[in-house]
Amino acid sequence: MQLELQSVTKRFGSFTANEDIDLVVEPGQIHCLLGENGAGKSTLMNVLYGLYRPTAGRILVDGAEVSFAGPGDAMAAGIGMVHQHFMLVPVFTVAENVALGAETTRGGALDLGTTRRRIREISERYGFHVDPDAVVEDLPVGVQQRVEIIKALVREAQVLILDEPTAVLTPRETDELLAIMRQLRASGRSVLFISHKLREVREVSDVITVIRRGRVVGQTSPEASTAELAALMVGRDVSLTVAKDEAAPGERALEISGLSVVGDDGVKLLDDVHLDVARGEILAVAGVQGNGQTELAEAVLGLRERATGSVRLDGTELLGLPVRRVLAEGVGFVPEDRSTDGLVGSFTVAENLVLDLYRDDRFARGPSLRLGAIEDNARRRVEQFDVRTPSVDAPVETLSGGNQQKVVIARELSRPLRLLLASQPTRGVDVGSIEFIHEQIVAERDRGVPVLIVSTELDEVYALADRIAVFFHGRVMGVVGPDTPRDVLGQMMAGATAEEAGAVPARAQAPSPKEQP
Repeated sequence: MQLELQSVTKRFGSFTANEDIDLVVEPGQIHCLLGENGAGKSTLMNVLYGLYRPTAGRILVDGAEVSFAGPGDAMAAGIGMVHQHFMLVPVFTVAENVALGAETTRGGALDLGTTRRRIREISERYGFHVDPDAVVEDLPVGVQQRVEIIKALVREAQVLILDEPTAVLTPRETDELLAIMRQLRASGRSVLFISHKLREVREVSDVITVIRRGRVVGQTSPEASTAELAALMVGRDVSLTVAKDEAAPGERALEISGLSVVGDDGVKLLDDVHLDVARGEILAVAGVQGNGQTELAEAVLGLRERATGSVRLDGTELLGLPVRRVLAEGVGFVPEDRSTDGLVGSFTVAENLVLDLYRDDRFARGPSLRLGAIEDNARRRVEQFDVRTPSVDAPVETLSGGNQQKVVIARELSRPLRLLLASQPTRGVDVGSIEFIHEQIVAERDRGVPVLIVSTELDEVYALADRIAVFFHGRVMGVVGPDTPRDVLGQMMAGATAEEAGAVPARAQAPSPKEQP
C-alpha cells in the first residue's frame, strides 16, 4: 500500500504545527520521520491517523484521496498506529486489549478464542512471545509495545506508524524492536518510524525525511552521517560528544553504606550496596533496566519504606526522612518516568516549574500563591532551557515528551543543590536537547555538586561519567573508570564482577569530611 501526504497543514488557532508537508511512504519501506522535540512529528501522525483533521492538504492511499473522521477510518484504510504512550487498559488481558474496539461475538457472547488464536499466530510469526491471557499491567514495557503492534496487525494494518517507539525501551528491547520492523518490511508492510535517535534511524531506515519547526527541510538516505542528520534536525551544527574538563573531585558528599531494599513480595531488590560520590564528580550507574537502579534512586529520595542501611549527605542521614525533607536538604531529583513521577499533566508549564518550590517565599505569601512571580519564573526558565511551548499557561501534557523533560530539568536546576540525582535524564529527548541537558549536568558538577546519574544508555554513561558503578540483580559488580571497554562493561552488566571481567577498578575516592586529618 502506498501512502502519500500532499501539502498537509495543521493549525491550532494562530499556531501552525505542520505547514505544507509532502511525504510518500512506499510499500515494503521503512520511512523515518526525523525531527527534534516539538518539530510537529506527532501532530502530523495524529492527522494521518484521524485524531486531527488537517487544516489544508490531502491524504492519498494508493493514489485515491481519503478523509478520516477518526482512527476507525484510518484503520479501515489499512493504517495502524502505536503511540508513544500506550493505549492499553492495564487491568485487561492481552486478548481483551486486542479485541477492544473490534469485538467479535459467537452466539451473543464475546469471542476471545478467535482473538487468542490470532495473537498466537502473529506472535509466532514475528517472535513476539506474547501470552494472550497475560494481564497487561504485569508485562514489561517492551512486551506491552508488542501488544500494541499485535493490535494493529490483527486489524490488517499495511502501514504501521511507530511514534517514538524506543523512548521507553532498554537497549536490548530496542534492538528487538528494530528486528521486528525489518520483519514487517520483509512481509510487504510499510513502517512510518518517528524518531530523533540517530543511531536507530541510520540502522533501520530506507528513507529519512527531516522535519523542523513543522516543515520538511530535507530528505536523505541512512548513509548520511550522524552529524549531517543532527544539523538538519536542529538547524545548526551539534556536538555529539560532551565537552568537559577532567573532574577535580573534592570531599565525599554522598555516602551509601549497606543499602538494601525489599519489595512488597519479600524479594531483595537492592542487596548491601556501598557507593560514594564526591563533590565535583559524576558517578554514573550502568546496568540493564530492572537490576536495582530504580530502587537505588527511590531509596535515596525517600520513596522506599522497606530500605535499610545508610544514605548520608554531608553527614546528614537521609534514610527514613520524608521526601519533602530530602528535597529540602538540597537534593534535585529527575525521575525516570516524567509523566508519572515528575509532572502533573493537567497543570500548566508554569505550575509544574514550581511543584517542589511553591512554599518558597518567592512564590507564596502565607497560604496564597504569588501568581505573577510564578509566571515570571516560568518565562525565564522556558527561555533559559529552550522549552518549546505555545505558552507558559499551556497544560504540560500538551508538550512533546522531550519538552516535558526540559520542564523537569529546568525545575530541578532552578535552586542551589547539594546533590543532583537524575534517572534517565535524556530519555525521549532529541540530540539538540541532549547536548543542552548534558551541558547543564556537567555545569552542576563543575560548580562542585555531587552528581549521581542512572542511565541505561551506554553512550550517555560514557559521555558523562567520571566513574561508573555497574549493577546486576541489585548488587554492585564493581566501580570502574570511564575508559573501561564496552565489552568489559557488558560482562559486568551480565553478572561478572569487575575482577572476573578484567576491569581496572576506579581510582581511590577522596575522604569524607569526618575522615579529614
